[in-house]
Amino acid sequence: MSMSMREPRIAVLVPCRDEAQTIGQVVAGFRAALPPARVHVFDNNSADDTIASAEAAGAEVERVAQQGKGHVVRRMFANVEADIYLLVDGDGTYDAASASRLVAAIQANKADMVVATRRPLSSASYRPGHAFGNRLLTGVLAWLFGRPCEDVLSGYRAFSRRFVKSFPAQSAGFEIETELTVHALALHMPFVEIETPYRERHTESRSKLSTWRDGWRILRTIVQLFSAERPLPFYGCAALILALVSTILAVPVIVEWLHTGLVPRFPTAILATGLMLMATLSFFSGLILDTVTRGRRELRMLIYLMHPGPPGADPA
Repeated sequence: MSMSMREPRIAVLVPCRDEAQTIGQVVAGFRAALPPARVHVFDNNSADDTIASAEAAGAEVERVAQQGKGHVVRRMFANVEADIYLLVDGDGTYDAASASRLVAAIQANKADMVVATRRPLSSASYRPGHAFGNRLLTGVLAWLFGRPCEDVLSGYRAFSRRFVKSFPAQSAGFEIETELTVHALALHMPFVEIETPYRERHTESRSKLSTWRDGWRILRTIVQLFSAERPLPFYGCAALILALVSTILAVPVIVEWLHTGLVPRFPTAILATGLMLMATLSFFSGLILDTVTRGRRELRMLIYLMHPGPPGADPA
């Protein structure tokens, strides 16, 4: 049966580990906010009663042995079949009442991704270090890919089926949110951002995010994705820097040779020559990899287009 002849299937995906204090409330909240939706909790080696609490609240629970949020999201997208997906953390910080707005935004805008940008309800709900890191990474991503995204690290999002089934997840940990955003940017998918409340964590719920370690991993992921998705600008910049340093080193050697006919500083001349060779190799590597990337992107676009687009809203 086509999507236009039936109600869209909605799946709420909740990755979690050691969230027994909050997972029952999260499941109940989304079941109340989206009665037709099926709530799937994917447990990642919890040592507490997370699984029992989720099952008692009415969620469908699966276990993922590989540690890391990226591994969990990859398994979720592979196992769950739906037309609209909501991804949300199990720590109770995100607003379940906003779920219908995210689903409506997918339908009304024919969007492939809706990002819930966080608006803290108190100063304690969003640590200053995390807020600064998010702004920094968001700015870097906007500069690299030329399209702004206000909250790149938000863990509360809605997706169309064709986004989920064409997403080649590679990340292992919390850098998965960055990869989700880059996937939308690289294929020029329509996406929307909606402000939602963001609450303080439960007193007995501990954040799994390490500000410095995971911030570094996310920044490293952005650089890796930029080199993979935009190889010509990436390697071209490297070539330009190498060529500039080579020129600065070579100019005095050349000037001295023109005046005296001698090259007394052979090490400098050899270094300048090597740097220029590296610049040339970097530039042509970028050209070759850009051709490869275009082919990969075309293949990903074809896979993306194989799946039906987001279901539209019912006419008023």
